[in-house]
Amino acid sequence: MQLQEILYGVSIVNLVGNTNRDIHALSFDSRHVIADSIFFAIKGSQSDGHIYIDQTIEAGATVVVCEVMPEKFQDNVTYVEVLDSHIALGKMAANFYGNPSAKIQLVGITGTNGKTTIGTLLFKLYRELGYKVGLISTVQNQINDTIIPATHTTPNPIALNELLSKMVDTGCVYCFMEVSSHAVSQHRIEGLQFAGGVFSNLSHDHLDFHKTFDNYLKAKKAFFDGLPKTAFALVNADDKNGAVMLQNTKASKKTYALKQMADFKARIIENRFSGLNLEIDEVDVFFKLVGSFNAYNLLAVYGTAMLLGEDKLNVLTLLSSLTGAEGRFDYVSNKQNIIGIVDYAHTPDAVQNVLSTIQDIRKGTEQVITIIGCGGDRDKTKRPIMAQVACDWSDKVILTSDNPRTEDPQAIVQEMEAGVSPTNRRKTLTIVDRKEAIKTACHLAKPGDIILLAGKGHEKYQEINGVRYHFDDKEVLTEQLNLIS
Repeated sequence: MQLQEILYGVSIVNLVGNTNRDIHALSFDSRHVIADSIFFAIKGSQSDGHIYIDQTIEAGATVVVCEVMPEKFQDNVTYVEVLDSHIALGKMAANFYGNPSAKIQLVGITGTNGKTTIGTLLFKLYRELGYKVGLISTVQNQINDTIIPATHTTPNPIALNELLSKMVDTGCVYCFMEVSSHAVSQHRIEGLQFAGGVFSNLSHDHLDFHKTFDNYLKAKKAFFDGLPKTAFALVNADDKNGAVMLQNTKASKKTYALKQMADFKARIIENRFSGLNLEIDEVDVFFKLVGSFNAYNLLAVYGTAMLLGEDKLNVLTLLSSLTGAEGRFDYVSNKQNIIGIVDYAHTPDAVQNVLSTIQDIRKGTEQVITIIGCGGDRDKTKRPIMAQVACDWSDKVILTSDNPRTEDPQAIVQEMEAGVSPTNRRKTLTIVDRKEAIKTACHLAKPGDIILLAGKGHEKYQEINGVRYHFDDKEVLTEQLNLIS
């Protein structure tokens, strides 16, 4: 593709060199530059891509996009100065891949909790409806039946547009995509055209990156601010931040709710371990998912399908047969009727949602034993809060390791312990080794008790000092429960 085509719509501050040249690849990583490629010099949190410009030219880059022009220019290289390399990368990646988001119905889902479940359910629903569909999520990316491992909730702009291009090439009509706050702040979705946006909820998370809750809120809101008037914006009206998301959007404004008036309304009739009985828009339906938080997720899916023009009864019938995303309220049990629940809950609000759901379903005589940890190199401010929430809603709590990454797991647990009140200390244990923590919980459990294993959900690894070791929460929990005689 010609450089002048790739530069379409980019705000250029200065340009030195020829724009009439063929481009074969894009890269923002100096190690992956090939011949006849564009290198984007990006100022990141760890390093500044501008220091690698000469190195990438030697590797074959013929175009450099940068925020600061180098002191010396090399012959036969085109230099493009922009105000923000992140924004330029998003727009140019979309152009390079033929703007695939304009050729597919792309729906973005954002919020603190529920994104993966909503996206996965929409993907499964639309497959059942007979469409070719794509999915971009935390758990995995998928093009119809082909699974592509996910490394980020929202991929970088090059990978994202390449993925969308493949979806278009295989005939996908829809793509359902999780949109993280990081992706919005880092302009990973720049240049994409959305048919709709869905907001689930907002609570404490990612303050290591955003620094303040207000910044986190603004990142989510920016997604809706950027939606075109041809799109829809569907928000949870029971979350006070739902109205904020709609303040400046040009999209068609729609709401869903359990507690107040909304465009799409539901009522919980019954909530038990086998599933949810809901009344949605005056239709009584039983679903396989559990908990009030999943009532919201199901309602978001239903509302999205209605806004995309599907038949009401057909959608509800198909939704009733679907299961949620892996690692979201996954439960197992043994011969002693001890129930184990694996959930990705890794924010205070998500932990409370899962535990309150268990509280609603439990008979009252059984113990709730929660095993919980916090990830390293992530938001430290939520650690004591998560421990406090777990203690307030459980009969016993075991504080353990999650993905410590480069941090000392013992130090992480100590920061969690700061949130344990004196009255809750008697029911709290600290076992840093995650497998030992699970084993201990299973031995403490009596027939009928409920064990919640929170934090890692679908992940099949534990990351320690940059190395990922195989660790599957559900696998370990099932194994330990079956060892109890």
